[in-house]
Amino acid sequence: MHIRYGYRIELVCEQPSALLTLLDVHPSRRHDLIHPDEMRATSLRGPGRSIEISQHIDAFGNICRRLVAPAGGVLLACEGLVYDDGEPDRIDLSARQAQPAELPDEVLPYLLGSRYCETDRLADTAWNLFGQVEPGWARVQAVTQFVHNHITFGYAFARNTRTAAEAFNERIGVCRDFAHLAIALCRCLNIPARYCNGYLGDIGVPPDPAPMDFNAWFEVWLGGRWHTFDARHNERRIGRIVIARGRDATDVPMLTSFGPHWLQRFEVITEEVDEESLRNMARLVPARRDVHIAA
Repeated sequence: MHIRYGYRIELVCEQPSALLTLLDVHPSRRHDLIHPDEMRATSLRGPGRSIEISQHIDAFGNICRRLVAPAGGVLLACEGLVYDDGEPDRIDLSARQAQPAELPDEVLPYLLGSRYCETDRLADTAWNLFGQVEPGWARVQAVTQFVHNHITFGYAFARNTRTAAEAFNERIGVCRDFAHLAIALCRCLNIPARYCNGYLGDIGVPPDPAPMDFNAWFEVWLGGRWHTFDARHNERRIGRIVIARGRDATDVPMLTSFGPHWLQRFEVITEEVDEESLRNMARLVPARRDVHIAA
């Protein structure tokens, strides 16, 4: 299948402000892009005036862009098309949990506590709840199921300072809180876990009437590779498009502003493209030769 994705974000600021963004599709999915998802940045005060953007790869392998929003504010916009195999998240019931001494060096940081995932505060809870569950896939699924049932989801519950331990005690939150709590519990159980954010549309599930938003989920290291889990939805979903990965939300902020600003507009697009729409788009945008887009 093919998925159209993108965003339109307007930030208002009184003075010029440096910005960092993590909004590009992750390098691991770049080969699936039908055409590049280049960010466009224009001034809100002088419509149509473009703004210079540079980019680099951050310490976690994500694409980071830098720009200076002019006084008055900036419009950030992007739209892309990606090929997806249309398969739900993979399941591997036999995936084995490695002992810490067996883990690759690059995986070890995802066993440690981090800004939003306080392993020291949740270690006893984790072992009391899941210590008797078979290590491996079954244990991670038990954590996922618990977090899914333990936290009540609601956009009104969003708080950008809420940690995993606070989410456990308050029992409310948004998708990032589900991910943080599941990650912290897994790390307490010696299972490397990392935070992911990206696009996740209503593909293969009933449409959600709420406005589209970016989503957060998590990955764990089992059987020598990373596997996707989602405590917010607790089901294997179709069409995830990863934007960024890190230890927790600290490492993958959508926007970092070095100056005061307010969000005037925020729109996210994630939807499957039907064959007729795909053919119309193909007439307008040259397809990459290394990606199959035929109906």
